[in-house]
Amino acid sequence: MITIRAKNGLDMNIPGQPDGPASRLMDMERVGLSPASFPHIRPKLLVKVGDKVRQGSILFADKRNPDIGFASPGGGTVESIDYGPRRAINAITIRVDREEAREDRGVLDRHQLAVLSRDALARHLMAGGLWPLIRSLPFRDIADPAFTPPAIIINLDTLDPFHAEPALYLDGSAGAFLFGLDALKRLAPAVYIVACRKEDTLPPEIRGLVTHRVRGRFPADDPGVFLYYTRASAAANRCWYIHGRDVVLLGKFLSSGVYPVKRLVSVSSPNGSRHVLSRLGAPLALLAPEVRNHDTHVTIAGGLWRGQVAGPNDYLGLYDAALTLLPAGNQPEFLGFLRPGRRKPSHWRAFLSALHNDPLALDAGRHGEERACVNCGSCAAVCPVDILPQFTLKSVLAGEIEEALAHGLLDCVECGLCAYVCPSKIELTFLLRQARESYYREQQAVGERP
Repeated sequence: MITIRAKNGLDMNIPGQPDGPASRLMDMERVGLSPASFPHIRPKLLVKVGDKVRQGSILFADKRNPDIGFASPGGGTVESIDYGPRRAINAITIRVDREEAREDRGVLDRHQLAVLSRDALARHLMAGGLWPLIRSLPFRDIADPAFTPPAIIINLDTLDPFHAEPALYLDGSAGAFLFGLDALKRLAPAVYIVACRKEDTLPPEIRGLVTHRVRGRFPADDPGVFLYYTRASAAANRCWYIHGRDVVLLGKFLSSGVYPVKRLVSVSSPNGSRHVLSRLGAPLALLAPEVRNHDTHVTIAGGLWRGQVAGPNDYLGLYDAALTLLPAGNQPEFLGFLRPGRRKPSHWRAFLSALHNDPLALDAGRHGEERACVNCGSCAAVCPVDILPQFTLKSVLAGEIEEALAHGLLDCVECGLCAYVCPSKIELTFLLRQARESYYREQQAVGERP
């Protein structure tokens, strides 16, 4: 096993980490799927309101590659299709039948998997709706099945706060993980299994398979950070990656032929934190009723740093395993500028909170307005891949994309730390992500593979 020590990053001492066994969420009448939760895709709708669908039926495909399907998280009737501006599909809602019908894609055993060709395996995963679980670096788009990557990175941990530890989602699923691992080995010449926590918490069947241990603060778990410390050539920039919990889904799908929908979700809110055994497509308001109080709370689906702001009518996405609710933090603080900030979490040591190590609660308020960059270097000090975010952003704003690339724009792992520590309140992460997406679209438009 190779040990890597990642520098920079940030660990926050905040309360609300879920603990204990998972409770089971009640049955639900509706589930949903949002194309917007998949970056870069151009969805082509394949169903209409009133259609009967099975669990695992394909609801829409990616116009860029119509063979890549996105499966229904429930069996029942398409109740509604919500559109946003310019007819963008916001969500497809399924009213779940009491007895759900399920698509049967056929069972594979280990011998059949061993003799199946790589292309046949990829087509099987695309038809079953599991292919979107595999994504590619550096743009984190869904993997191109026609391309053979140099390696696939499996991250077992998530250092983003409020996520379940690997021992929880692997409990009783080690066999499915190993089956999914066998499938991934058919897709790439090398598969790396990366862990951040102590291996003795993993099931014995998996403990000895870990190839790399990454030590460090958030986001040391990110595949982009792993690649930054291990790549030996430019070709490695195009590795694929998948999370350990999704490898379990691959194994369950291949061994049962049925689209798996169970998901362990960590719910963290000011009213309590817990693990919940839920399902893909679950209404967020059912997972945490506080989601409805969107005037007083901000809901983040997918993780505190990497997640997206969600609303009371949204559903649990394919990549989401955590739901975090923060106080909105938009209430004015009387004479706040005179307070010493004994309970105020901050990267800077300007408050009294820097003198103790007690957990400090976060809110979603920005606590200030955007100002000009003062070149303080705070963003560079926490950047896990050693780019200089302030200079990269200035290159982007000046339209000098080549200079931004030279500064390491494509190495950015979009962890969000630079925006958090910026004293000028500049949305660095959002702006850098926009620049990366714009560059990616330009490359696709001219038919080049970035």
